[in-house]
Amino acid sequence: QMQLVESGGGLVQPGGSLRLSCAASGFTFSRYAMAWHRQAPGKERELVASISSTGGTTNYANSVKGRFTISRDNAKNTVYLQMNSLKPEDTAVYSCKASWGHNIYWGQGTQVTVSS
Repeated sequence: QMQLVESGGGLVQPGGSLRLSCAASGFTFSRYAMAWHRQAPGKERELVASISSTGGTTNYANSVKGRFTISRDNAKNTVYLQMNSLKPEDTAVYSCKASWGHNIYWGQGTQVTVSS
């Protein structure tokens, strides 16, 4: 059974850092492009960052460029999101997504709260 499990969220002060992880199981992880999305209360879900199946190509939302880094370890079936210089507007539920052709899977999400 396929599964994506996020971890690493929590409460952090502005300017702080967090590292999110998304562990995959039940499918061939190395075939899938991966992405992190987020959804803040009252707002639509938005794409934060994406990474190709080999890790050779990454893309970022303008709002996080230079602060966030997406990476993956295909040997560990895990994708990461390193978040630095966090701002209150980064507060949201962060979810990972796996996609390969018509196959799309989502994790349950992890809460990130940036507040003093």
